[in-house]
Amino acid sequence: SCDAIQLCNCSSMGLEFIPPGLTAKITVLNLAHNRIKHIQSQDLKQAVNLRALLLQSNEISSIDEDSFQSLEKLELLDLSNNSLAHLSPVWFGHLFSLQHLHLQGNSYGDLGQSSPFSRLRNLSSLHLGNPQFSVIRQGNFEGIEFLHKLWIDGSNLSQYEQGSLKSIKEINHMIINLRNSNIFSEIVRDLVHSVTWLEVVEIKLPVLKKSLVQNSTRPFRMQKLTFKGAYFTDQTISRAIVSLKEITSLKGLQAINCVLEGKGRWNTKEIARSGQSFVETITIIRAVIQNFHLFFDLEGMESQIIQLKRLTILSSNVFMVSCNLARHFSSLLYLDFHDNLLVNKRLDETICEGSWPSLQTLNLSQNSLKSLELTANSISRLPKLNNLDISQNNFGEIPDECKWPKHLKYLNLSSTQIPKVTHCIPQSLEVLDVSGNNLKEFGLQLSSLKELYLTRNQLKTLPGAAPIPNLVSLSVRRNKLNSFSKEEFESFGRMELLDASDNNFICSCEFLSFVHHEARLAQVLVGWPDKYVCDSPLAVRGAQVGAVHLSLMECHRSLVVSLICVLVFLVILLLVAVGYKYHMVWYLRMTWAWLQAKRKPKRTLPKDVCYDAFVSYSENDSEWVENTMVRELEQACPPFRLCLHKRDFVPGKWIVDNIIDSIEKSRKTLFVLSEHFVQSEWCKYELDFSHFRLFDENNDAAILILLEPIQSKAIPKRFCKLRKVMNTKTYLEWPVGEQQQQVFWENLKGALKS
Repeated sequence: SCDAIQLCNCSSMGLEFIPPGLTAKITVLNLAHNRIKHIQSQDLKQAVNLRALLLQSNEISSIDEDSFQSLEKLELLDLSNNSLAHLSPVWFGHLFSLQHLHLQGNSYGDLGQSSPFSRLRNLSSLHLGNPQFSVIRQGNFEGIEFLHKLWIDGSNLSQYEQGSLKSIKEINHMIINLRNSNIFSEIVRDLVHSVTWLEVVEIKLPVLKKSLVQNSTRPFRMQKLTFKGAYFTDQTISRAIVSLKEITSLKGLQAINCVLEGKGRWNTKEIARSGQSFVETITIIRAVIQNFHLFFDLEGMESQIIQLKRLTILSSNVFMVSCNLARHFSSLLYLDFHDNLLVNKRLDETICEGSWPSLQTLNLSQNSLKSLELTANSISRLPKLNNLDISQNNFGEIPDECKWPKHLKYLNLSSTQIPKVTHCIPQSLEVLDVSGNNLKEFGLQLSSLKELYLTRNQLKTLPGAAPIPNLVSLSVRRNKLNSFSKEEFESFGRMELLDASDNNFICSCEFLSFVHHEARLAQVLVGWPDKYVCDSPLAVRGAQVGAVHLSLMECHRSLVVSLICVLVFLVILLLVAVGYKYHMVWYLRMTWAWLQAKRKPKRTLPKDVCYDAFVSYSENDSEWVENTMVRELEQACPPFRLCLHKRDFVPGKWIVDNIIDSIEKSRKTLFVLSEHFVQSEWCKYELDFSHFRLFDENNDAAILILLEPIQSKAIPKRFCKLRKVMNTKTYLEWPVGEQQQQVFWENLKGALKS
């Protein structure tokens, strides 16, 4: 159960005894909330380096006298909430280093006849007492000279021997539960020279008849007196005010969760005769006053409040202070009426002309004020006011102009339901809080403003820097902020703190680039990096902004898409160029035509043949074909029937189908070859679609006429069938002489008849 620094946690393990085998390595031993009943001599003998021993909430009823003898380095011992019926000085005799001792919640009725703590020279805090604790005797605290904190549960204390606590020279803070009011005065008399802050719990304050400083000489040490859960009446308060004036060092009074049975009918004459009060600070929290609306206005108490500098009355149903009384708070600098029942009409009476003349700080938060204009008008009567808190009042509206104190520096208007900010906000402000108002924008010109709090609003962007040039601290936490740019950030030249946490950030590339490259950002942003989380894109939702890195595609999507489009266009352009150079279109169209032709049934019946020959020629050779060859062949005896594209193609029919049909309806195909034929676009892209079927069916059906000399190498490679035929078959060559021409025609006619 021990960790690296030898802190051993054995709490709540059901142990009935201290486990054996403890060594000198252990520094902290937690045995709380077990069932240990007895501590024996040998249990802790080896734990010589123990610094803290926690034994609270066990069932310890007996401890051997030398059980703690070896614990000279022990600094904290907690034996609270056990069953110890007595305390032995021998237990603590060797605890020379002990600083904190907790003994409350046991069953002892007293501390014995002498002091159990006489050897504890370094003791700093002591907690003791229980419901059975009833007697404090002289000498019980001998040996203790200084305590930072002394806590005594004396809820049933019935006997206190005068001078018992005088032996302690100095106590910073003492808390005592005391229901027996008869011994209150005796304890206070013993403590006025030693205690700085005395806190009395659950007392029903008696009527103090004797002096609290009887036979005591100055100087006194007591500076602060607190009552918690106490019960007062008009009579006891009157006497207490008079008696406490005798403690001239007393500067602060507190009353927390106290009950006053009365209506404020205090003996103001006796109080006034006793002289001025030295108290400078009064704090009243959650005071319960039956029939508070019938409470008197404390007329006659004016002389007691002249020296008062700080007054705090919280959650106590205050609804007004009379104008006359308010005018006598001549030294008051700080006034806090948080969570009370002030309304605008009563506030106008509370802050009348000449009231609170020195007031610098005023807190009226969480009251029942409804009009900001009337509130400002009342407060404008406070000439020295610097700080004002009127938050958590339901104003609902804000006027265009307001009247304020001239030197107002701090204004808290948070959670007041104002829908916007107007020139009602004073120009003199250095600190402004308008959090929690659902504001959608902030564009107010406040040249002196140094701190601006806009938490819990609806802002989508940072406020402009130009109207607030001297801003040092800005809070836009929990708004609708998506991002902020480098320009926006740098526009606040004097910014030292920016709290933009708990917003739904869109982690765009621009925003992330700014975040990753702005070195000063980590020093300025409050809560960085834990409180700055991405809301989108979806892939990084929930991730810390500073840890997100988006890909190139995510950051420059449009650029990447543009580049891809350009690349695709270039590839297509390249393919077109390559296709053009290598005649890919021709091959594709030829293939398509061939596939179309393949689907058509082969001709089988002779009656389907309409022509003796289909003539394939270039348009540039049309004069020879039409005027010479056609006349010669079609006027022969018997005449030959030739198919010419100009004359015999079916109008409106696709040219490729015309070519294929014409070839199928012809016994032979005449190719009139020339340089024009080879270079002709017609021959290249339309006429030669017939090659596939023509040469696949019957190579003998082709008759080649060479109109002019042409090398087979000059024929484009795509005419592979034609090149092959020219290399393997005889072709007719058109002669120049007339005699040879007759032989040419005879040979051609013979070829057509074969």
